Amino acid sequence: MSENRPQLADTEAPLTGARFLVIASQFNGDIVAELKAGAVERLQLAGVTVEEIPVPGALEIPVAAAIKLDQGKYDGVVAVGCVIRGETEHFEIVAHQSARALMDLAVAHRIALGNGILTVETEAQAWTRAKRSEGNAGGHAAAAALALARLARKV
Repeated sequence: MSENRPQLADTEAPLTGARFLVIASQFNGDIVAELKAGAVERLQLAGVTVEEIPVPGALEIPVAAAIKLDQGKYDGVVAVGCVIRGETEHFEIVAHQSARALMDLAVAHRIALGNGILTVETEAQAWTRAKRSEGNAGGHAAAAALALARLARKV
């Protein structure tokens, strides 16, 4: 999987003075902790200030982002969470609604967003995507947010 992903090496200048939120779901906590570690590590490599916010689940991530964006100036948001398919329709609701709400929020606030909320069939798939030594989805979500923040600074 990781061979198809762009490398995380950053050839751009650090984002001096930038502030980023990393909002992490507490559901599937061990997996999310790995996602968060990848995101924070990537953001720190770019020299940004990182504020971490825990929330109960993936549906609460967009709400927390909206609250924090109304309270202060941030250059980007990285959302990390993990939704594993179960036997009910709840998976579909959480997966789609969290992604839609984050996209709506990012466009409305014109904020750089990295969506690192995994939506997977199994815990094994989640670990493959989350581990920094494999998929590093948290790091890739942070890299996406950093790229958008750099774009915003250029405009």
